[in-house]
Amino acid sequence: MEPTNPIPFALELLDYFGIAVFAISGALLAAEKRQTLVTFIFFAVATGVGGGTLRDLLIGAPVFWVHTNATLLICIAAALLVWLANRHRFAGRALLWFDAAGLAAYATYGAAKALAYGVAPVPAFGMGVLTACAGGIIRDVLAGEPSILMRRELYVTAAALAAGLFVGLALLGVTGWVTVLAAGAAGFALRGAAIARGWSLPAYRD
Repeated sequence: MEPTNPIPFALELLDYFGIAVFAISGALLAAEKRQTLVTFIFFAVATGVGGGTLRDLLIGAPVFWVHTNATLLICIAAALLVWLANRHRFAGRALLWFDAAGLAAYATYGAAKALAYGVAPVPAFGMGVLTACAGGIIRDVLAGEPSILMRRELYVTAAALAAGLFVGLALLGVTGWVTVLAAGAAGFALRGAAIARGWSLPAYRD
């Protein structure tokens, strides 16, 4: 299936950025677990391509990493970077901040790609959220960590903000870098505030 609308080059760059930072976040979790280089690469690949793979299967697009070398090479390079770097450079909350950057980028790109393939606005919004969140969920499950879905902190909400803002601006006819930057910045800002200030959603009370 071919896209009904061409995907702008700016969004292609955003896709590669999202792949890279999510792959780094996967490798960082492997570093925290003190795993082998093979595990570093596996975590980087699974985190980098997980959400996008599910998105492409659902919208009927060719799975984005199957017909190109660049995607897997980016993930492998990210794993090697974390493996070779001084671990103290990635101390503290580095994993959270890399994940936040990937979340915002992927939510924006996922929604944009869905729209480009003729998906209706509301499902396109859902594809943005899925693209952003599935890789991190896969990473946490593989590592035996509590899934982000089971924590109250603002995570899926930040992805929803980025994807929703992009779809909304697209429906208003706003296109180009303005839409991409506005949506990505909004999602990253909300997730960053949750990391820095501990913002979370209220839990259900009976």
